[in-house]
Amino acid sequence: MRFALLALLLLAACSTNPVMLHRAREADAPFAFNGRIAIRQDARRDSAGVRWTHRDGTDEILLLAPLGQTVARIVHGAEQTTLEAQGRRYVAQNAEDLMQQALGWRLPLSGLRYWIMALPAPDGEARIERNANGQVNLLRQQGWEISYTRYAAESGDALPLRLKLQREGVEVRVLIDEWEAQ
Repeated sequence: MRFALLALLLLAACSTNPVMLHRAREADAPFAFNGRIAIRQDARRDSAGVRWTHRDGTDEILLLAPLGQTVARIVHGAEQTTLEAQGRRYVAQNAEDLMQQALGWRLPLSGLRYWIMALPAPDGEARIERNANGQVNLLRQQGWEISYTRYAAESGDALPLRLKLQREGVEVRVLIDEWEAQ
């Protein structure tokens, strides 16, 4: 009896949430993912784990150290962005300037929350190139060139797993390990 209960508990602990392979059709659909981010700005290089949750028009981004400790917490909403890192709290209306000030590099949060799902941001013209499956290969918007190199599935509505953003001396690579339905 104890062995059966222990086996059942172990099986439950080993089960994982199903990977969300396809995106919702709405641009503001809630999402969450776990992954990694690497940033190169001029000669500076940084990397971190990332946990990103988008819900109700607000993004919460946790940047994580190799052992999972939170290095920075970013909350980006329509009115302002808050960044907490190293015991300090920063608040600003412009997320990119705030990140440059606090972390030393720019992350294009206003567009990135759309680009992460292979969608153009609603503000600004976008040029999109697609592959034979209808997936976005290349998206150009707001001065950024975003290339998508891997998707969760072959279908046209599959979510990206690997993307690279480039703009004037800045390169951002995002590797998504797991999408979660919200």
